[in-house]
Amino acid sequence: MTTTQTTERTSDDETAHTSALETARRQLDNAATHVDLDRGIIERLKHPSRVVEVSIPLERDDGEVEVFTGYRAQHDDVRGPYKGGLRYHPDVTAEECIGLSMWMTWKCAVMDLPFGGGKGGVVVNPKDLSVDEKERLTRRFAEEIRDEVGAKQDIPAPDMGTDAKTMAWFMDAYSMQQGETVSGVVTGKPPIVGGSYGREEAPGRSVAIIAREMMAYYGKNIEESTVAVQGYGSVGANAARLLDEWGATIVAISDVNGAIYDDNGLDTQTVPSHKEDPEGVLNHDAPETLTNMELLELDVDVVIPAAVGNVITTRNADQIQADIVVEGSNGPTTADADDILADRDVCVVPDILANAGGVTVSYFEWLQDINHRQWSRERVVNELESEMVSAWDSVKAEVEESSLRWREAAYVVALKRIGAAIEARGLWP
Repeated sequence: MTTTQTTERTSDDETAHTSALETARRQLDNAATHVDLDRGIIERLKHPSRVVEVSIPLERDDGEVEVFTGYRAQHDDVRGPYKGGLRYHPDVTAEECIGLSMWMTWKCAVMDLPFGGGKGGVVVNPKDLSVDEKERLTRRFAEEIRDEVGAKQDIPAPDMGTDAKTMAWFMDAYSMQQGETVSGVVTGKPPIVGGSYGREEAPGRSVAIIAREMMAYYGKNIEESTVAVQGYGSVGANAARLLDEWGATIVAISDVNGAIYDDNGLDTQTVPSHKEDPEGVLNHDAPETLTNMELLELDVDVVIPAAVGNVITTRNADQIQADIVVEGSNGPTTADADDILADRDVCVVPDILANAGGVTVSYFEWLQDINHRQWSRERVVNELESEMVSAWDSVKAEVEESSLRWREAAYVVALKRIGAAIEARGLWP
C-alpha cells in the first residue's frame, strides 16, 4: 500500500470552494505543456463559445408565480454538436456550467465521440418542487432555450436533479413547438420514447470497467482486491455491484448520510442505492460506520469518489492510502491535491475517462434516434465495453510513451484530437 506522508501543507485555497472552471482551466494548462499545439488554440479552449442565461417563470401549485434562472453553456463544437447534462440544483451557476462543459469537451474527445461539450441547469432545489411543478419548469425551460438546442446542434441529457422523465418532458415540449417528434434532441430518455437500454447504469459500468483494467495493469488480481466507494447513488452503486460481481471485495460504501464498513466485504446487491432508499446505506447491518472523509482514507486497493466534486483536496490528499483512485463523479480531485497524489505515486484515473460511459451510451441513443432503430441491452453493454477498453488503451499508450500521469495522458489524447480537428477545419473567415 502507498505510505501515508505527513508533509505539512499550508495551501488552503483549493478546498471545497474551488470552482469547476478554475480546475478545468488548470488541468488544460498542465496538459497543454505536453502537446504541440498553437497557443491560440489552447487560449480559445479556455473559453466557451457561448453561455445563455434565461428566466423561467413557474406557476406553483398554490397559484403563486416564481421566476427561476437557467443556463446553457456551449464550450466547443469543432468535433460535432454540443453534448452535456442539465442539472437542477440550488448551486448552479454560469461559471460551473462553463467548467463542466469544458470537461464534456475533453470527455467526448478522449472517447473519440463526434460531439463537443455543453452543460446547463436551473438554479432550483428539485426537492422543493412537486412532480407537476417540475414538469412545468422543465417544459418552460425547454421553450426558453429551444433556439439553442437540437439533434444536430446541442443535445442535453440528465444530470443532478434530473432524470429520464425530465428528458421525456423536455423532448415532448421541444417536439410540440417543432411540429414533429424529435427524439434526438435529448438523450437519457425512457426507452419507450426513444431512450436507450443501459443508459442509466452506463456511467457506473464504465467506472467499473476502468477500475478493472487498472487493477489488471498494475498486477492486482480483482478477486484479491479491496474497493471503497464514496457515493452509493446511480454511479457508485452500479460500479460497486459490478465490481462485486466480478470478484472484488467492496469493503465500504456511503451516501450523504455516512458510510458503512466491513473488511470481509459487503453484499452490494442487498444494499439499496440512495435512489432506491435514501436511508438504505446506514440502515444496512454492518460492523462499522464511518464518515465520508474516513472512507476516502481507507487502506484499500481502489477508492472510487462517486458523490460530488472537490472531496480530495490539499487537506486530505496526504491521507489517501489507496493505490488507485478512479473518479466516478465530476471533479472530485482538486488540481493541487492531484499534485500531492502524484508525488506519492497514487494513480488517479480522471473523470473524463472513468465516468464517460454516460455520454458514450448517450451517443448510442442518439444514433438509435436518428436511425429510428433501437438496440438491445446486450448490444449496448457489448458496445460500451468495446469503446471503454479502446479509450483506456489510447490513454495507456500515452502514459507509457510519454511517462505521463493518467489524467495528463487523457487530456493529451483529447487535446490532440481536438487540435487536429481545429487545424483541419481552419479558421473562418
